[in-house]
Amino acid sequence: MRTKRKEYLAQIAAEQKRSKESVARSIAERRPISRSQADLSEDASFGQRAADAVARFGGSWTFIGLFALVLVAWVVLNSYLLIQGGHKAFDPYPYILLNLFLSMLASIQAPVILMSQNRQGEIDRQTTQHDFEVNLKAELEIMALHEKMDDFKLQLFELQYEQLRVLNLLCEKNDIVVTVKV
Repeated sequence: MRTKRKEYLAQIAAEQKRSKESVARSIAERRPISRSQADLSEDASFGQRAADAVARFGGSWTFIGLFALVLVAWVVLNSYLLIQGGHKAFDPYPYILLNLFLSMLASIQAPVILMSQNRQGEIDRQTTQHDFEVNLKAELEIMALHEKMDDFKLQLFELQYEQLRVLNLLCEKNDIVVTVKV
């Protein structure tokens, strides 16, 4: 258990190091670090896209409505055939064939939905990592702007000091009384 934890912490540390290096490169190259959600979706394999589509449809009201309609139609058709007496119902009460189909659907649909959820979890982790990188770069850029502003302010003070000094020299040369001395 401890080795797994150490491996996990080492993996996190390595990922943070890669993130910081990526941010440093983007600052040095003066390029944006942000990327769109579509960039993450383009990397999906056919199976991942299929799992997402199944999960999207399987978790929709359309699926629930269609599924309810099929179940009701199955029960009504079999009940009608059973009541008629002349026809043999293809799945008489207690609808064992329907239960078999429902079990098979659940056994296929559940792992596909789990695959989609795992993929979404990975996308969320990548998005969180990307947000961290963007925030780190923004923080570093803001710090650099503060340094530039401080340097600019210092240069401005030096320039004003030099202007006052020159103004005082001109005033002394022309015998003008100055009330403020530098």
